[in-house]
Amino acid sequence: MTDSPPTDLLVAGLGPAGRSLASRATAAGLTVTAVDARPDRGWTATYAAWADELPAWLPAEAVATHTQAPAAWTRRLHVVDRPYRVLDTVALQQCLRLDGARVVAARVRDVGADGVVLDDGRRLRARYVVDARGVPAEPHRAQQTAFGVIVDDAVAAPALEGRQAWFMDWRRDNGTAPGDVPSFLYAVPVGGGRTILEETCLVGRPALGLPELERRLRVRLAARGVDVHGGARTERVRFAVEGGPVAEGVLGVGARGGLMHPATGYAVATALATADAVVDAMCRGTDPRKVLWPARSRAVAGLRRLGLRVLLNLDADAATEFFEAFFALPVDRQRAYLSGREDAAGVAATMWQLFRELPSSQRRTILRSLR
Repeated sequence: MTDSPPTDLLVAGLGPAGRSLASRATAAGLTVTAVDARPDRGWTATYAAWADELPAWLPAEAVATHTQAPAAWTRRLHVVDRPYRVLDTVALQQCLRLDGARVVAARVRDVGADGVVLDDGRRLRARYVVDARGVPAEPHRAQQTAFGVIVDDAVAAPALEGRQAWFMDWRRDNGTAPGDVPSFLYAVPVGGGRTILEETCLVGRPALGLPELERRLRVRLAARGVDVHGGARTERVRFAVEGGPVAEGVLGVGARGGLMHPATGYAVATALATADAVVDAMCRGTDPRKVLWPARSRAVAGLRRLGLRVLLNLDADAATEFFEAFFALPVDRQRAYLSGREDAAGVAATMWQLFRELPSSQRRTILRSLR
């Protein structure tokens, strides 16, 4: 049963990737249908990005905090001379307006090149169909997990030790042994006088469970003299860092479309930054998949998947050594690997330089991972 005439664009899923595309498409004058089981559900996760990743159209109020030079601790202290931003999740969702779009509160049963079928049997059709429903955190997919507490800045201060933020702190005052699955402290101001302190398993298959991450975080914070009371707000994170299946003729965006960085789990800035190019292709009547995935972007994605295979094989000691070499690289080399989707030569050069800087034992681990 077809519910209504086709629109220019149909977006299945209204997380950050789907909503940003639907919002920019309506602003460009396209007719848009957006489908989500709970379209008005507020976002509660902490989203962050490097400042140079964010598009110029994003309003200033969508940024909650500005960190000029976050720090990393591996074998020693590193200061990353690259501005970092935590987004104001509520303001971000509000600024991605859906005025003019038809928003349908329903579950999607099936997605195809000409539209979607809803659980109640209705079919919604469109000229372009986008699947932005995310990817289930299934055991066979590599995942990132984290457990965090959000506390007053003054409470968090002992954990930061005078630093503006910890992008990664790999010290093992979290009660782990050298051969354990690694995790690190992520500690950044999130606005309103609050800071998130989060124990993070960067990637695993399977990833560390949330109870273990909570235990490690509490051991770490106690060792640093951070007194977290029982009523502190918590954040629990589990998501797949590998993309999912997309039907032929359908454009996948966000995690579903493989736009998440497989070695870091960062995806929101990419969704925001690529939305206008995709919308422009639709306005011109061309294939947006060719805009989103030119040859150079496919090459970058392939190289980063190799990087993911390496990270999956690192224990706590090896992870510390690996990131010691990474954060010793020049910032432009770090940027090439962490950000952007078009500089395949830069990503390859970073990976090669990192390989050369690592000790021989780590090189052997990398080579075994790539077999």
